[in-house]
Amino acid sequence: MSNRPTDPATEAFVAHRNLLFTVAYEMLGSAADAEDVLQETWLRWVGVDLEQVRDQRAYLVRITTRQSLNRLRTMRRRREAYVGQWLPEPMLTTPDVADDVELAESVSMAMMLVLERLSPTERAVFVLREVFEVGYDEIAEAVGKTPAAVRQIAHRARRHVDARRPAKMTSQRQARAVLESFQRALETGNPQDLLDVLAPEVVLVSDGGGIKRAALRPVVGAEKVVRFYLGGVSRTKGTITCDPTVVNGNPALVVRLDGELDGIMGIRVEDERITSLYYVRNPEKLTRVESETRLTLR
Repeated sequence: MSNRPTDPATEAFVAHRNLLFTVAYEMLGSAADAEDVLQETWLRWVGVDLEQVRDQRAYLVRITTRQSLNRLRTMRRRREAYVGQWLPEPMLTTPDVADDVELAESVSMAMMLVLERLSPTERAVFVLREVFEVGYDEIAEAVGKTPAAVRQIAHRARRHVDARRPAKMTSQRQARAVLESFQRALETGNPQDLLDVLAPEVVLVSDGGGIKRAALRPVVGAEKVVRFYLGGVSRTKGTITCDPTVVNGNPALVVRLDGELDGIMGIRVEDERITSLYYVRNPEKLTRVESETRLTLR
């Protein structure tokens, strides 16, 4: 017996759910908040007269964008009081996302941090236009602006992003090879092995949210990063293990302490060296990853 939904509203929502989730996640940097936005989108969608909707995808994207904008403005106020460095909530992604270079880059930790510098409206316009190629007229309806204003916003947002856009990553195959070397170095704790895999100007950003130990500011330079990591390990009682995975479209490690999830460490690789490390330890940002990794381990 088929389990496919027969209700037209449900069918349309399910068909576009992945798109809507990605739009919300790229605007908010939080998978949990993106799920909440999808719930709000659904509640509004079921009250719509579908006979009056010319383009269901565009209509759903418009609802999702408006709900995301409302939530983003509230989240901005919360982030002003955030303890230490803020990183997006890590999201496990499948290999096919990593193979889609443009999508993988758009959800990467590096790009998500660049998008944080945009205003809420600029971020919405950039995501819809540059990532999903939504037309200016559709975006205008979603953000409550004229098409001419949206073109100007898109140009301004693109200019800001291009000025800060991270350098192009190495290939996924090379990045995975670097990740393997980095994993071995972390598990052995050999300082020289760590230095060999880190670029001299590597930057470590760690997010503990005031709950877990993390650097309050970025740690810059290979030697400082190694000292920070080994210093933390020396104060840790227990066994640290690392498992490779794909997070936000790029290679990453699931770090466990005595079998319990301690954090997610994403990497950025350029010229076969790690140039950026993103270590999310805030437990509130790891709930989704923890449940998904436990399902994988079963």
